[in-house]
Amino acid sequence: MKNNRHFVIDFDSTFTQVEALDVLGEISLADHDEKDERLKKLSDLTNSGMAGDLSFRESLEQRLALLNAREKHLPQLINRLRSKVSISFVRNREFFNENHENIYIISNGFKEFIVPIVAEFGVREENVFANTFKYDEEGRVIGFDTNNVLSSNNGKVEMLKSMDLEGDVYVIGDGYTDYEIKAAGLANKFYAFTENVERNNVLEKADHITPSLDEFLYLHKMNKAISYPKNRIKVLLLENIHEDAAKILKNEGYNVSTISGALDEEELAERIRDVSVLGIRSKTHLTKKVLERADRLIAVGAFCIGTNQIDLDECLRKGIAVFNAPFSNTRSVVELAIGEIIFLMRGLPDRISEMHNGVWQKSAADSREVRGKKLGIVGYGNIGAQLSVVAEAIGFDVYYYDIMEKLALGNATKCNSLQELLGKADVVSLHVDGRQENRDLIGEKEFDQMKEGAVFLNLSRGHVVEIEALKKNLLSGKIRGAGVDVFPKEPKTNNETFESELRGLPNVILTPHIGGSTEEAQVNIGNFVPGKIIEYINTGSTTNSVNFPNLQLPILENAHRLIHIHHNRPGIIAHINNVLSEHDCNIVGQYLKTNEEIGYVITDIDKAYNEEVIAEMKEIEDTIRFRVLY
Repeated sequence: MKNNRHFVIDFDSTFTQVEALDVLGEISLADHDEKDERLKKLSDLTNSGMAGDLSFRESLEQRLALLNAREKHLPQLINRLRSKVSISFVRNREFFNENHENIYIISNGFKEFIVPIVAEFGVREENVFANTFKYDEEGRVIGFDTNNVLSSNNGKVEMLKSMDLEGDVYVIGDGYTDYEIKAAGLANKFYAFTENVERNNVLEKADHITPSLDEFLYLHKMNKAISYPKNRIKVLLLENIHEDAAKILKNEGYNVSTISGALDEEELAERIRDVSVLGIRSKTHLTKKVLERADRLIAVGAFCIGTNQIDLDECLRKGIAVFNAPFSNTRSVVELAIGEIIFLMRGLPDRISEMHNGVWQKSAADSREVRGKKLGIVGYGNIGAQLSVVAEAIGFDVYYYDIMEKLALGNATKCNSLQELLGKADVVSLHVDGRQENRDLIGEKEFDQMKEGAVFLNLSRGHVVEIEALKKNLLSGKIRGAGVDVFPKEPKTNNETFESELRGLPNVILTPHIGGSTEEAQVNIGNFVPGKIIEYINTGSTTNSVNFPNLQLPILENAHRLIHIHHNRPGIIAHINNVLSEHDCNIVGQYLKTNEEIGYVITDIDKAYNEEVIAEMKEIEDTIRFRVLY
């Protein structure tokens, strides 16, 4: 059956991520004295021409005059352009393979560099319509074929008229000249392509804005590379998550929004309705009430270590995978703990305050070294264990207590109870998680069990210490100094006032929950968590998820991947396979992992399946969520 759909695609900033003449300028002007000035002017002329603010021929003539280009520069240009093909075009080669007879590249650029690039995608040379260079005897570019309609204003319109295409015509491009084809009545629709550049006057004219080729193919039910356009996946990042995270997710094609502060329950419940991926740190609480509104949410990124601010059980029941950064800020927290311990053992908070008030108090009284002292670490996880190693290296005798059996590192000594540790330690440092059982872990009784004059640190969770009891023991001198980075109630933004009973107490270091707030840690977290979320969305892998069964999946090739999340009930995988068998779907791979609540089944099938398969998979009893990956 003859295909009566025709696809007209622009080249510069559409098929490729860049304007080819701008790249040619970088090559031809590499050693020119006026390189920067000319490149800036070249870019301005390109934008003026694309936006329709300057006649195209005038823009083209002025750009070529600036280039100082020669024919010998073209191979280098072509090589650069090969690496600059738009990401969604690379991802959707199958579209070009299947429709090469009906794909046309119509460009105000030049055939000399366009044909070699698009030919690699199966586009026929006779389907490429563009300008051609003119050279002098020494190979300098001196102009273009002025008889070619594409060198003139309205050139694309005139070219389409001459082609006399029969059937539906769809135009994909980023410039005003692409819109003119639709305006002339020669195309059904104009799709403004924004993967690489956005021009407001072009967006206003578009029938549809397509942030990627995936979006266009999805609208026309031609999507093969991915099941759902990534630009339709909305991501919300809160609490000043590092800019690298937003950059990574945007580069992946997601629709990313950021908010600098935290949101309370009501605000988040309102904002989360159409969000697919949520990124938070420690101040935003993802509660059951919020999750009841989160109908589109598929993944949550905790850009921190702890996840007690997230209702993990409810996320599990709704089929929402949660990922955190269990190691990324470990070193930062450890370094802050070491620094505060030394400060507090030397009584430096008070000495520093006195100096700022003009008081010179030079004395060795009550100022001690850490060497040979006993450090008691409560919670021997990633942070506690690394603190153990660093503290031992500077001379501490290290003791630790954890409710789980943990292997001692170095010469650390395991204590059999919290009471035993508190009675031994000169310094007590808390590094426990935020589970409910740890609420008020340290209160009046525990302070009584500590040595007279002990130093106390809480860099874990605010609710694990009774603040009133800590204040009482600081004022009595039982606790000689404290470092506190986390509090039961913390401001949501930097504009709110911090209130605490610990303010103004002697030899106390109060810090605004910055244990993991180093540039290095935030970069690490900003890169780690998005990677896990992207891997989950793209492949179904759940490694490092804190609530899902962990599955590491092979790369999918020449198959469809079906993801089925269900309540852990007997017989469901048999039901899944019965559906596939009834529809003659060949299973090429299947992976199952369960926990107490859910089953997570990944099934790779060959490419032959119909929509009834999808509908029936969704209707299987106890299904929580089902999605298809191409």
